Amino acid sequence: MAVPMIEAEDVVKSFTVRARSGALRRTRRRVRAVDGVSFTVERGEFVGYLGPNGAGKSTTIKMLTGILTASSGTLRVCGLDPSRRRTTLARRIGVVFGQRTTLWWDLPLRSSLALVRRLYRVEAAAHRARLAELTALLELEPFLDTPVRQLSLGQRMRGDLAAALLHDPELLVLDEPTIGLDVVSKATVRDFLERVNAERGTTILLTTHDLGDIERLCRRVMIIDHGRLAYDGGLDELRRTVDADRTLVVELARPAPPITLDGIEAERVEGPRQWLRLPNAANAAAVVAALARDHEVRDISLREAGIEEVLAGLYRGDHAYWCSGRPVAP
Repeated sequence: MAVPMIEAEDVVKSFTVRARSGALRRTRRRVRAVDGVSFTVERGEFVGYLGPNGAGKSTTIKMLTGILTASSGTLRVCGLDPSRRRTTLARRIGVVFGQRTTLWWDLPLRSSLALVRRLYRVEAAAHRARLAELTALLELEPFLDTPVRQLSLGQRMRGDLAAALLHDPELLVLDEPTIGLDVVSKATVRDFLERVNAERGTTILLTTHDLGDIERLCRRVMIIDHGRLAYDGGLDELRRTVDADRTLVVELARPAPPITLDGIEAERVEGPRQWLRLPNAANAAAVVAALARDHEVRDISLREAGIEEVLAGLYRGDHAYWCSGRPVAP
């Protein structure tokens, strides 16, 4: 039976925080950046790891890659303890931090990737084949001989992805890989990641504030808030779990006053088109039937809540934590 790619059981990471208490005194207190997190990521999964700033995402990533050691709990990546087997683990995973490059600033991209080959001790023939594949997939050819410092942000990100995947890792950990990228560069990166996961079976863990990445790429999301796992499941299940309203867009035959129907009111009107906010509990079919009965309708569409609205609803809720659709005590 295959060992899961990531196993975390009741993982805690605490830090000592010092603060002034008067003119000369300082106080110390322990803060849990990660507070009893447990989850498993199977091989071949593409998982989004979300949360507001300060929720514990980056701390978790640093523990997974061996940069930080957990204060307590059990953590295994590729079957290894990340902090004790960091060097061995580094040869089996790839990591990309969107705001920090792993490339050599003054060297051409091609030379940077050659140095990466040496670091990971990749055989020359395997390196040539893998570089040719990544060059084609990421469209690197036009700037392979350009110094990294002269690359645009999108080009540099593609170079960083190539560097992270040159040694064909089992796990790819991405921290904000599309931050600051233009629309075209984002599309290129997303297409590439989708192919790497689908065709090579590379397990990918993605943290991002760009929720378009999540909706496009991830079949499963984990949400961390105040250091605790607040949700673990699919996007559709998350939408059902959180009370996020839907929008019914109705195009009438002619302009009309704002529609009011069984407590449902139009929140926006533009000529014959009206937008009705539909509570999550409302029966959409019954509302559509009532509209067709009372109005001459030309077109109608139902828009599910976007992931931004869903997460906002989750964060606005009381301090109950959600995991797999069930509230548990904080």
